Amino acid sequence: MTNISTSPWRALRRLAAAAICLSSLCALPAFADAASLRAKHDALRTELANNPYQRAMYIDSSESDKQLRGEVFAVLDHPYSKVSQSMKDPAAWCDIMLLPFNTKYCRAFDGAEEDRLAVRIGRKYDQPVEQAYKLDFAYRNVSATPEYFESRLTAREGPLGTRDYRIVMEAIPLDANRTFMHLSYSYGVGTAGRFAMQAYLATSGADKVGFSYSGKDAAGRPQYIGGVRGAIERNVMRYYLAIDAYLDSLEAPKHLQVERRIQNWFNMTEKYARQLHEMDRNTYVTMKRSEYERQQSVAIQ
Repeated sequence: MTNISTSPWRALRRLAAAAICLSSLCALPAFADAASLRAKHDALRTELANNPYQRAMYIDSSESDKQLRGEVFAVLDHPYSKVSQSMKDPAAWCDIMLLPFNTKYCRAFDGAEEDRLAVRIGRKYDQPVEQAYKLDFAYRNVSATPEYFESRLTAREGPLGTRDYRIVMEAIPLDANRTFMHLSYSYGVGTAGRFAMQAYLATSGADKVGFSYSGKDAAGRPQYIGGVRGAIERNVMRYYLAIDAYLDSLEAPKHLQVERRIQNWFNMTEKYARQLHEMDRNTYVTMKRSEYERQQSVAIQ
């Protein structure tokens, strides 16, 4: 853990950044069947077709006193069979979760009753994995039928008293080449976590924005949402793009797949540089190559 004795305020900012960037999500119900998810797709046709993202996607987020929530709905330009077959593998989730800049490590382990993912989240790109925050997910493949896919990752505890993490991914086929996906996340937060997040948002996160519009300024320009909801939206966008980059990489020869998804994820995030830019390409690519090698060779429990 980070040494907080020399700078408590800096440590709070670091803890907050790590807590906000965690991809763990909880208590947001899934649609639970193909018909419900298809109805949601029909209801979002306008938003999917007309948005500023240059993608068929829709982002939503919310916060309450005890819980942070976010979700993304998107049309993937990948066949449903490819999505469902690849995403039911826990190791695929680790390859996906390792792409965002602050994930330092992820490895899947077989369990007697359920698989689990050992994840380590860093404050920033240069944080040693030994100092990163530990988060262990239980993985469950809920459904993988020809009509509906669902997988879930859950964790009871996280840093700063955060709890009840959950990631849910659902998908249905749209046609031979496209899939409709719903990625949801939430986690519970207590007093310590809330205070740390506010410290982060008052300092290094003060100028960061999300993707939703909160209104328009006097000149009619859109104003992006900020604060905790903005942080949640940045996070879910990172992981949605990671899923897309992973699926795209499967088209490459096996020995080129890791490099392809690393490069693609960076390219995708740079299209939303105001929200997602953190470092230059060389720094990111070098870091992720090293972290992928560690993922394959070191079994950190």
